[in-house]
Amino acid sequence: MSHLIKPWLEAFDWALVTEINRGLCRQKNALHKPTSDGHLPAKTLWEKNQFTNLALSAAFNVCQQCHRLAPFCFYNGNTFAAIARDFVTELSPKMAADQAHVLRSIAGHIAAGTATDIEEKQLDSILKALQKSTG
Repeated sequence: MSHLIKPWLEAFDWALVTEINRGLCRQKNALHKPTSDGHLPAKTLWEKNQFTNLALSAAFNVCQQCHRLAPFCFYNGNTFAAIARDFVTELSPKMAADQAHVLRSIAGHIAAGTATDIEEKQLDSILKALQKSTG
């Protein structure tokens, strides 16, 4: 199986997602609390995909969808961007350092919903190059 299609979310159960958000809130002295509207739908979406083989870009999109559902009172974007960037860590040894840096940045922007069209094209280009280099 390609290293670009795998259960990217597997290492991040919902308890860990919650702890990442709690840590971010603690750093900024912000309230850490689940929201009444978005928490259950985001948790359900996450758990539905946690063990599913996904393309890396699809895993980034799950992070973005969960961010948009706003499961926590604060730092949803930062929480899911941190997770998306962590996916890239595994790929870093297979990439040039500058390419890995760009991919981490794009991953965070996709999860936060701020990726530009140029970044989307860069993502496609990087993923195609990775696919070719590792088969």
